[in-house]
Amino acid sequence: MMPNRQTVLKIFLIGTFAPFLLSACGPIYLAAKSATETAQGNSQTKTPTQTATATSIPSTTPTPEVPSLYIDSNLPASFQSALQLEAAGFIPSERENAKARLAFGAEAPISQWVYALVAPFPTVIDGISGSELQAFWQNASPTVFERLIMDQSTYRAILSLWGEPAGTVQVHASADLLNQAWNTPGTWAIVPFEEIQPRWKVIMLDEQSPLHKNFVPEDYLLTVPISLVVDNTELSDELIQSLQATITQTNREADKLATVILTGVTALVRGTAREMEKLGITRPAEVIGPTLREADVLHISNEVPFAVNCGEPAPQNIDKLIFCSKDEYVELLKAVGTDVVELTGDHFEDWGPEAMLHTLELYEEMGWFYYGGGRNLEEAKKPVKLEVNGTKIAFLGCNAKETTYSNATETKPGNFHCDWDDMSAEVEKLKGEGYLPIVTFQHNEYYVWEAQSQLVEDFHRMEAAGAVIVSGSQAHQPHAIEITDNAVLHYGLGNLFFDQYGLTLDTDDAFIDRHVFYDGKYLGVELLTITFRDFSQPLWMDASARAAMLEKLFSVSEWNMPTQ
Repeated sequence: MMPNRQTVLKIFLIGTFAPFLLSACGPIYLAAKSATETAQGNSQTKTPTQTATATSIPSTTPTPEVPSLYIDSNLPASFQSALQLEAAGFIPSERENAKARLAFGAEAPISQWVYALVAPFPTVIDGISGSELQAFWQNASPTVFERLIMDQSTYRAILSLWGEPAGTVQVHASADLLNQAWNTPGTWAIVPFEEIQPRWKVIMLDEQSPLHKNFVPEDYLLTVPISLVVDNTELSDELIQSLQATITQTNREADKLATVILTGVTALVRGTAREMEKLGITRPAEVIGPTLREADVLHISNEVPFAVNCGEPAPQNIDKLIFCSKDEYVELLKAVGTDVVELTGDHFEDWGPEAMLHTLELYEEMGWFYYGGGRNLEEAKKPVKLEVNGTKIAFLGCNAKETTYSNATETKPGNFHCDWDDMSAEVEKLKGEGYLPIVTFQHNEYYVWEAQSQLVEDFHRMEAAGAVIVSGSQAHQPHAIEITDNAVLHYGLGNLFFDQYGLTLDTDDAFIDRHVFYDGKYLGVELLTITFRDFSQPLWMDASARAAMLEKLFSVSEWNMPTQ
């Protein structure tokens, strides 16, 4: 039977208004029910009526405001690129008065950026005082340079330290600084530590250099703080800490710096050995030893084998060219902190195969690596591969003389006579594996400063293959240096431990090259200068002698002036 119209209307009204009666009209419903119960049961015990309260409508919780962060556009690009604002709970702001700001300044330091005072590499001066640099900036006080250049970011960094400059300070694009400095006399620059490269010479400030192991950022005038300034205390410590986790603390982390020292000729024989016997086996290391030991990797090119039957050394400078060293002389190599031994020298075979094998065993007992020579040709050709503080470095070497000396064969120990195709292929392979190749030579010997054509050709072969350093271990006197877009080529360093004192004026002096790497990048070379006053002990040069030696080197060297 179909329901009538009144029934349908009742159902509609109940369905429409019931929800309201059960919610917003709850108290009315309860009161009516109580009255009905009273009328139906006067003789029953009355139950107290419970007062109902109106149900409140849920309110929407407001979404917390995401804090904004202003980032000074002049902060270093590498600093800015490391920030992860969204992950830290911030959004970027273009307003300098935002609740939180990152900018140069010492108000609330959260990072420190290290800068370097630099000059074109062929600069004789090694350092100035920090007060001298600051006086140039603030008071235009005269100093050793006439103009100071830097990019915009660096300018703002130094501005935060010293205010507006009074001296001649100019802002140029970062890519133009090298060209400006090299081609305009009297121009130096300030660059971030990460932009140091081989064509710059880093100038010490108050004896401090960011290239050195003993560098103390807090004591260095060009360490610039970056601050996180927060004006509103509503930012929680948790939020600030989350941001701090994405901030680069510094552009110079000490544990990413790696130093390699390359040295010239070592031959513990004749006059050197006689003085060692008389004055002490480790006496040659007394002055220069601390600096050599400080290197992460010390290279020694020892041309002479150790032999158990070596006997007493011949007199100094005697024309005797068959060499050996007593086993106890290895204490000198230990004293300077040897890590890697080059075996490309002419005299490795002087005492026969037994002495060569004995020498290799001695090095292995010491835990030293060796290259450029070995038990056979295959071993002699192998590079030494190292990873030092995050930088992959490889050593490779050979004897490049036309006349063969002490060369290894498939069955005989000796050195590796240069095979240019093999050398180039190995350098390319090492570069492809992520290593920075260092190639050293025993090459033709010349008693002149200028780089001779045969050396230049062979050194450039290795540069073209990918070597970042090519160094001559054969020279008994210093040779020229060359810096290209890809590598540093030093054609000869001179003697480290060998008895040519007094042979010529130029055999009394030599270089020790300290090469600096950072986080997989080659930064360049520091030229250390030594001189001899006897047959065995090298001494550090005084300032005037060092300046004269650098001037001589720079006058004969090829610079490949930067043009970009």
